[in-house]
Amino acid sequence: MNSHFRPLDLPMTTQAAEGLPRRRWSLAEIEAMVEAGVLLEDERFELIGGEVVPMSPKGNRHELLKAALIRHWVKRAPDGILLVPETTFRINSDTFHEPDILFYLESDGLVKLKPATAQFVVEIADTSLAFDLNRKARLYASYGIRELWVIDAVSLRTHIHRNPGGEGYASIETAGPDLEIAPLFASELAVVMGQLKLV
Repeated sequence: MNSHFRPLDLPMTTQAAEGLPRRRWSLAEIEAMVEAGVLLEDERFELIGGEVVPMSPKGNRHELLKAALIRHWVKRAPDGILLVPETTFRINSDTFHEPDILFYLESDGLVKLKPATAQFVVEIADTSLAFDLNRKARLYASYGIRELWVIDAVSLRTHIHRNPGGEGYASIETAGPDLEIAPLFASELAVVMGQLKLV
């Protein structure tokens, strides 16, 4: 929080009464506010349809699982397939997300990353599980993200979403922690969640 621009006792969020309009922000406006120091780079939020949505703080288990997955996948990723954690994934002029892990092809490059070039998105959830499985999954489907995994950081169950469409994903399966699973675009990235070392 930038105390130069806002009092320390002013709450970070507001909730509009039902039916009242809220100002719609563009990605360019948010980036300008970060550059000016009005918003800090390490503030946890996403821009969804022009609304600034605060994100839940990450728990220890979330971070341990993310680190274990990154170690696992970096060792196994075939040539030409890259991953990036917590990138600002710019969807359009009024929406960005920060997925926990995103895979893309080296030939497409990170600078030009867009929904059509994202190969596979992973969200790790502890307190945000309901949001990630519902609203966020529908959003990713509407952008055409071909495969989304939402992993429950506590149970290590993975909710695998495939075949995106305007109403959501046509295929949703849940895999337990002892089942080997792999994204469709790269079988080399197979993983058994329950066998990862969370250290």
